[in-house]
Amino acid sequence: MGWIAIAVAALALALYGGWRYALATDAVALLDWGDRQFGGNSGYRLALSDGRYGPLEPQRVEVVVPDGAASTPRPVLVFIHGGGWHSGTPGDYRFVGRRFARAGYVVVLIGYRLGAEGRYPQMLEDGALALAWVRDNVGRFGGDPQRVLVMGHSAGAYNAVMLGLERQWLGRAGVEDGFIKGVIGLSGPYDFYPFTTDSARDTFGQVPDPAITQPIHFARGDAPPMLLLTGTDDVTVRPRNTAALASAQQAAGQKVETVILPGVDHAGTVMKLAEPFARDRRVIDPVMAFLTAHSAASGDIQGKPR
Repeated sequence: MGWIAIAVAALALALYGGWRYALATDAVALLDWGDRQFGGNSGYRLALSDGRYGPLEPQRVEVVVPDGAASTPRPVLVFIHGGGWHSGTPGDYRFVGRRFARAGYVVVLIGYRLGAEGRYPQMLEDGALALAWVRDNVGRFGGDPQRVLVMGHSAGAYNAVMLGLERQWLGRAGVEDGFIKGVIGLSGPYDFYPFTTDSARDTFGQVPDPAITQPIHFARGDAPPMLLLTGTDDVTVRPRNTAALASAQQAAGQKVETVILPGVDHAGTVMKLAEPFARDRRVIDPVMAFLTAHSAASGDIQGKPR
């Protein structure tokens, strides 16, 4: 048994190093591969693998649903990937779909324009169009368009929070105010001007008034409820971003739930949604509690996804 334990520990360490490398090089699909190996392929179904919410190639959507029928429509979680606004695809994040589909949610993974084609505000326009698609189509997959929450990691957390705070984007897409019932941000940038990274300068540097690109500029007391998670060891997007937005929202009259994870870095918040790292439940448990509280979850929802 001792040798088995050592072998398992060595495999986990090697996988951890591989996943850290994958995240650093934007090869996040390795997370999905590892999650399948450790978590299996039961409890969910990929209902849509190459959907489109617009005519452009990056305007992709995937839908992951729970196995089996439900007596009532299920709540919906929309996930927006990170990648510094220059990389990433929805398919790389199917591990997120599996995680929450097994808990009873219809999970929609959305893409958006990146790089030179995705500079501010294109990524927000795409996000709003994707949410309009969700409203109009999620019922076909057993989802409830009246119970939609949005989650993102890193750049995707920025997109999610901006869609929740700044009304104009959903309004331009014809989506009613209040459509988003809650926002979850993982390691997101919310107060990052002056721009100090190439990705931020490339994405926002052309904007005449940089203040309008910052989520803290749009803090409002009637925004959707928010859960913001970050790690103390995040040197990519400093934890002060979470503190600044939470403070701005509190000043506007709305309390924001924050979770600061000791010893967790920028990649750690999303890695803990994939097996085997999901066994550390410091991300999953607060996320599930928030989802359950703000989706009016039915008896189909399970409190602890495996």
